[in-house]
Amino acid sequence: MEHKPTSYERFKKLFIQFFKFGIIGAINTVAFFVIYYGLLFLGIHYILAYAIGFMATVLSAFYFNRKFVFKPDEDKSKVKQLVKVFTVYLSTLTLGTGLIFLQVDIIGISELIAPILNLFFTIPINFILNKFWAFR
Repeated sequence: MEHKPTSYERFKKLFIQFFKFGIIGAINTVAFFVIYYGLLFLGIHYILAYAIGFMATVLSAFYFNRKFVFKPDEDKSKVKQLVKVFTVYLSTLTLGTGLIFLQVDIIGISELIAPILNLFFTIPINFILNKFWAFR
């Protein structure tokens, strides 16, 4: 007879996944900020720097989340999952770009601080969309 996981076991698994997702996200976030601030230093406009930095970390996120966090069935199409992951990140890139524009050009928050604030919105959305759609 197959063991049906208890609510506690399901919550524990979800918590561990979110924790691993957070570690990978932290590494990718450091990479993003190195790229973003490096491009700002080179004189690249902050929106373009934001987009380049964000997209540069998508492949890394796909690989490590697939391997260590969500561990989908190997029979599933990697190409289909990659397209879904890019779609997830593109949607949060769009949200983040809109937020950074609002924060910098409308509200007047520093272009150095605005991307940090965006993390409070994009990280939970990325986790939910990746878990329940891209790697389902």
